[in-house]
Amino acid sequence: MHYNHNPKFPDNFLWGGSSSSWQVEGAVEEDGKTLSLMDLNTRTKKPYADDTFASDHYHHYKEDVKLMADAGLTSYRFSIAWSRIYPDNSGKVNQKGIDFYNNLINELIQHGITPIVTVYHYDMPVWIDKQYDGWYGRGIIDEFDKYVRTIYKAFGDRVKYWLSINEQNMQICYGDWLGIDKHPDTWFEDKWKVNHIINLCHAKAVIACHELVPGGKIGPVPGYVPIYPDSSDPKDQIAAMNAEEMTEKVWDDLYAHREYNGFIKSYWKENNIDPDIRPGDMELIAKAKIDFFGLNCYRSNTAKYCAPEEEEQAYELNKSGKKGNLKFPKVPGMYQLVANPHVKTTDWDWEIDPVAMRYMLRYVWDHYQLPMVITENGFGEHEQVSEDGKVHDPQRIDFMRDQIYQIGLAIQDGCQVFGYNPWSFTDLLSTGNGMSKRYGVVYINTTDDEKLDFKRIPKDSYYWYSQLVKSNGQNWG
Repeated sequence: MHYNHNPKFPDNFLWGGSSSSWQVEGAVEEDGKTLSLMDLNTRTKKPYADDTFASDHYHHYKEDVKLMADAGLTSYRFSIAWSRIYPDNSGKVNQKGIDFYNNLINELIQHGITPIVTVYHYDMPVWIDKQYDGWYGRGIIDEFDKYVRTIYKAFGDRVKYWLSINEQNMQICYGDWLGIDKHPDTWFEDKWKVNHIINLCHAKAVIACHELVPGGKIGPVPGYVPIYPDSSDPKDQIAAMNAEEMTEKVWDDLYAHREYNGFIKSYWKENNIDPDIRPGDMELIAKAKIDFFGLNCYRSNTAKYCAPEEEEQAYELNKSGKKGNLKFPKVPGMYQLVANPHVKTTDWDWEIDPVAMRYMLRYVWDHYQLPMVITENGFGEHEQVSEDGKVHDPQRIDFMRDQIYQIGLAIQDGCQVFGYNPWSFTDLLSTGNGMSKRYGVVYINTTDDEKLDFKRIPKDSYYWYSQLVKSNGQNWG
């Protein structure tokens, strides 16, 4: 629908920023914390920034929160590092880890900022991986339940919005890149067993939140990439639906309906896959009624028919930041992804498509009728400080303006959206590109090659976003 006026945002709309522990905190072996798999995984990628420091949020959190408050932000989405709470298998809680998050949460609340906390954001403790074979072993389920109950009891008196597991679908779709895939030769079958165990942990997080957090609300955080058909050819439409199922909808249906949908059951049967669903598993999942969806959305994809006799092509992400290095996947008999001539792309070949945001919100609302909050959305760019001592990022301003406007349109369309937390507030370690791929509205003075002074420099986008936030989405600049 076309509107003859700018969109209006609810009076209590949460305007914020987003991060994750391993990408922003640093202090990876400080005050009792031990290493996570992402700490190790990051070190295998070149170029990378020294994750020992990341953005050094651990030592600069008060300064960071002050910058949020000065900008008028009313929410901050961050994650808790499991290995900062339980550093080893002794069963003893690391009090210094509890203290850090208590201090951060109290600092946020003191400045009128609502904490939105992710329970798990990729960073499995190394000791968990060694003892339980990571997500492959069912021993992780009870350990995860103990961990979430500990943090709910410690922080649930002040934190009312919780997120269970960040981008479970991406962890399965890109298991090799995110360090989940231990056995590449059998990953095709293994990933559905791994996925089922993660679903059981998600269920544990949801159930415990409702038991232990008075007034607490919790939702999952799928990574969402809307997928359009390449043409009006009916085969392309079905291909787009297949791609949607195999990258997103299978997970969203499980979260919302608490059972596996017919498409994935048929897929398992056709491919002789046993996801190892045991007695009592689905009864547990059935109890995990979510309250909302957290949604991470950066881009869109386009799909077309892929004949069964086509040669398979893996999805090879652009890891260099030089345009043209992305290879789209081909899944014979299912779909193939192709370039969309109607949208521009970033240096990493990600589609710049603000309408995808409105599309996603309409799609999720139509399918599940649950409130939604944007937990990630951002523009990655090579950046440096200019001669005037400032960081000028007009492309990020354009990106955010267009994306937020589409959120507003979705709200006008009738979607219930209660917040926007772009990725990211400060620059941080990108999953694949270290500090060279900057997302923040606040620049962190460090690089992949050098540990510098970690000075915080608000970018032009920080000031633009601040005026929009303080006007509750009315001053577009």
